[in-house]
Amino acid sequence: MESFLSSKKLGLWVFNGTSGVLVLEDGSVYWGRGFGAEGRVVGEVVFNTGMIGYCEALTDPSYYGQILVLTYPLVGNYGVPEYIEDEWGLARWFESWGIKACGLVVHETCSKPSHWSSARTLDEWLRSEGVPGLEHVDTRALTRRLREKGTMLGVLEVSSSGHSISELKAILARAEMPDSRNLVEHVTVREPAVYGSGPRVVLVDCGVKHSIVRCLLKRSFQVVRVPYSYSASEILELKPEGVVFSNGPGDPSKLMHTATTLRELADEGLPVLGICLGNQLLALAYGGSTYKLRYGHRSQNQPCVDLRTGRCYVTSQNHGYAVDPRSLPPELEVWFKNANDETVEGLWGLEGRVLGTQFHPEASPGPLDCGFVFDMFARRVLHA
Repeated sequence: MESFLSSKKLGLWVFNGTSGVLVLEDGSVYWGRGFGAEGRVVGEVVFNTGMIGYCEALTDPSYYGQILVLTYPLVGNYGVPEYIEDEWGLARWFESWGIKACGLVVHETCSKPSHWSSARTLDEWLRSEGVPGLEHVDTRALTRRLREKGTMLGVLEVSSSGHSISELKAILARAEMPDSRNLVEHVTVREPAVYGSGPRVVLVDCGVKHSIVRCLLKRSFQVVRVPYSYSASEILELKPEGVVFSNGPGDPSKLMHTATTLRELADEGLPVLGICLGNQLLALAYGGSTYKLRYGHRSQNQPCVDLRTGRCYVTSQNHGYAVDPRSLPPELEVWFKNANDETVEGLWGLEGRVLGTQFHPEASPGPLDCGFVFDMFARRVLHA
């Protein structure tokens, strides 16, 4: 076994106790101090440039199968609250019940957080949920590598008994990228769930953030949350007045059945809203295509231009795929475009009866500039 202590001659961090290491598929190795749970995970290594929101990010189902790198240098300073139900039975302060990322990499964690709602440290939270973390890593250098070479498979190991880099590299050589399989089936609701009262909206759960549910409930809808695998006929039996297709992890092309469901519901005349993965499903439903971005958009400050008004909004995002604008049929037009790389950030079709945003209008974390998207959908539902 190659001990972490042997890296001292390389001028790297040396710790007594638990150590950790991240190995990428290009052979690069990042040593650090382990925190959270001991163990080994393999996942797609991605980075998020947000300054806050680690509780929301780690519980966002879109990070399922991924090792999350946070670029802000100090993480955990306001601690972690307890899991508490809000008035609708959703997880207050979190985006799901439990951490969905498989690992976490940061520059430094805070061991003495300060916030009125804090009940434990980031280290204690990860340990309680069996998630390994790695700190004292040069996350700036790691992020630059991911930007230059694209997201990569990685293996993260936290252990108090040393590490074998050759063994970890062998594991990576046999592993497949998580999005080569259907990840949504691991994060969707198993049985329908009903929230609130009012005009009924069916929410097709591809890994929905709880904040999306809350945004619909605050607009006085009854929300019926169903598994992603529900067919159009099953959804129509619920007699909805509108349908929302949520965010979620992985490659949208693995969900062609769900895209077909979206098209069939739109053909019935129902207003449809797609968010993040739901926006990609909207494109697929009408014959468009998607592609994988080099390193994705994961941050709280992505500028998006509304092509219908010319106004620019600052948005919260978490996605690794995008819609190919060249593939769009006449039924759909580009609604929003990313001001940084000009990727598609929203779709508009059927005179606004079908809407899609690649960004997250519910934010959480992030700016609340785009809550009007839910208002637009609500107006179409109530006046359909």
